[in-house]
Amino acid sequence: MTYIMDGHEDLTETCLESSRVYEGRIVNVRVDRVTLPGGRVARREVVEHKPAVVVLAENEGEEVLLIRQYRYPAAQALIELPAGIAEPGEDFADSAVRELREETGWKPSKIERVAEFFSSPGFSDEMLTFFYATGLSRDDLPQDEDELVLARFASRAEVEDLVRRGEVKDCKTLFGLYWWLSALGSRGRPHGHGAG
Repeated sequence: MTYIMDGHEDLTETCLESSRVYEGRIVNVRVDRVTLPGGRVARREVVEHKPAVVVLAENEGEEVLLIRQYRYPAAQALIELPAGIAEPGEDFADSAVRELREETGWKPSKIERVAEFFSSPGFSDEMLTFFYATGLSRDDLPQDEDELVLARFASRAEVEDLVRRGEVKDCKTLFGLYWWLSALGSRGRPHGHGAG
């Protein structure tokens, strides 16, 4: 059955019971029994994930900093924007700067929050905060011991080509690149929603 939204629907599902079935370093998994708005009971499998940040860093030549790293669950090396988990108590803008330095060796003089979004809300509570970074200068931090990350700058034409050929398969990266391309096309250099 199809329903038409009028903006006043209460779609809240209420948890009846929750059972954590796995606890890990990055994710936890729980299985919940919930009551749906109509009164039926359903089961929800939820991956709990710590908050994360993603950074689109642009140099003065209007090139974007991309990384490539092997992603074991995807069984391939992926082209991505720098990203990572925010440490407990760490300001998200500080997390974004740290991740950019760790993964690429570049530090921004300006960082702006652009958006917040769920990575895959059908099964995970992971919330990503997306940042736009400029004023880049070299300032390395050691990479995480369990990561090998390669970084390079890509021009607008290269980014458009990578996207058009389907070489970018990471959702957060596609979001960021489309945002950047759209902002460049409509008003010159992009702007976020305020400094971080």
